[in-house]
Amino acid sequence: MSASKKKKNDFLVQGSILAAASIISRFIGLLYRIPVMNIIGKSGMAYYGNAFEIYNIVLILSSFSLPLSVSKLVSARNEKKEYINSYRIFLCSMVFAIVSGILFTLLLYFGADAYASFVLKQPSTAIPLRVLAPTIFISAVMGVLRGFFQGKKTMIPTALSQLIEQIINAVVSIAASYLLMKQYSASPDIEAYGAAGSTLGTCTGAFVALVFLMFIYFAYKPTIRKQLGRDKSNYYEPYKQIFTLLIITIIPVILSQTVYQISGVIDGALYGNIMAGKGIAGKIRDDMYGEYTGYYKTLTNLPIAIASAMASSLVPSIVSAHERKDTKDLHEKINSSIHFNMIIAFPCAIGLSVLAKPILQLIFPKATNLAVGLLMTGSISIIFFTLSTVSNGVLQGINQMKVPVINSGISVALHVVIVFVALKVFNMGTYGLVLGNVTFALVVSALNWISIKKHLNYKQEIKKTFIIPGISSIIMGVVTWLVYQGIYLLTHRNTISTVISILIAIIVYFILLLLLKGVDEEDLYSFPLGRTILRLAMKFNLL
Repeated sequence: MSASKKKKNDFLVQGSILAAASIISRFIGLLYRIPVMNIIGKSGMAYYGNAFEIYNIVLILSSFSLPLSVSKLVSARNEKKEYINSYRIFLCSMVFAIVSGILFTLLLYFGADAYASFVLKQPSTAIPLRVLAPTIFISAVMGVLRGFFQGKKTMIPTALSQLIEQIINAVVSIAASYLLMKQYSASPDIEAYGAAGSTLGTCTGAFVALVFLMFIYFAYKPTIRKQLGRDKSNYYEPYKQIFTLLIITIIPVILSQTVYQISGVIDGALYGNIMAGKGIAGKIRDDMYGEYTGYYKTLTNLPIAIASAMASSLVPSIVSAHERKDTKDLHEKINSSIHFNMIIAFPCAIGLSVLAKPILQLIFPKATNLAVGLLMTGSISIIFFTLSTVSNGVLQGINQMKVPVINSGISVALHVVIVFVALKVFNMGTYGLVLGNVTFALVVSALNWISIKKHLNYKQEIKKTFIIPGISSIIMGVVTWLVYQGIYLLTHRNTISTVISILIAIIVYFILLLLLKGVDEEDLYSFPLGRTILRLAMKFNLL
């Protein structure tokens, strides 16, 4: 393999390591939600979902931007071999994380009642929200450690910490939900206490993951000392300047991610108030919203985790190419990342739509036809959220930090109008939330790609990236539906029919992708496990 191919392969492999960990983590999350939902019920999931919407916003304001910002700044200085400046950025980021983490933890804890009562019209949400509050501080410190390692272009510490975090989360969530529901069985807020048990799992998992990352950091300390000793730069950035630079880098990321997350909070507030105004009982409202957040959002977010992981890996690589002013390498990395993500996003979107009912019956037996309809109509959002996530990473990597903020702001303004009209005028209920979810990501994607073309003079390849994966996925969807119906007719077993259908779908999709030349030999070399796939493709004359 040539040097350029090897470089591209390293970038995709690092992203794939993180993507694999993210998918496994999300899958664990999906599995443990089954017993948790059975324990706390749909109303409990509504409390849990609403608590997480505001928690995620506070997390973004305090620390969510830290991994990306730290990795971006550390990567830029490592590229110049300014290891002392790189380490100074790490130290300043840690101080920032500790201070902001404490402040926002206190804000979330003491403001939980006001938010739950006056914004959501759901006072019981305050119970799981207060339990979540300490996670803000833990995540802030953990975010700096993850960003530091990502800036060194290794995703392994982040990947392993994610797996540990989710395993602990799963065990504690199930146990705590059960025990708290049992302890507060006579309370009118029993479901809220059950939701608090699940949020306790989130907090505990984050704490254990932080301890693991600290262990890795101290094990890596001798290597850091050697790097500091090799630093030949004559200029060391003052701490005051670093803090200023850190804030300048963090604020656009915070604003961009806040706008993304605030769309979910707006959805919850609009839905709760408009449905209440229409006279729909609180219990029915909560159950319907719980189907949207607990089933639809959970399943569609699973494949989007791949895009988030690839974006985390993409930013340091984009920064390095941008620092070197290597336009060719920069364009290759963008093209590879988008191509790789679309190859995954299209079949996931079509597959979830075609097998919506069987998958929901398999994973969430209590899901109703409403959840099936939401997933069938809204799974296309996977494509647009994947594209918007990766394009955000590109813009942030080339120092166009404010552009994603502006684009997301425009999109959320349209989102509010669309959701309000869908709920108020057309009485679409939770389908209105799905419509808003899809259009929000679509608008962000379109605006981001206009911006990338403007700033980089970059033109995305269309046929291999979008058209062929789209056609292959549609044909795969038809074959998958027919296979499921045939096997179910013979066995009358949903589990067997679903699992076999998914396996056949994967095989059919990749055969079509190869036959239609959606990937070539060079692409396969640069993909994870590419050589193995290439050997199989050659053996069966698919290339």
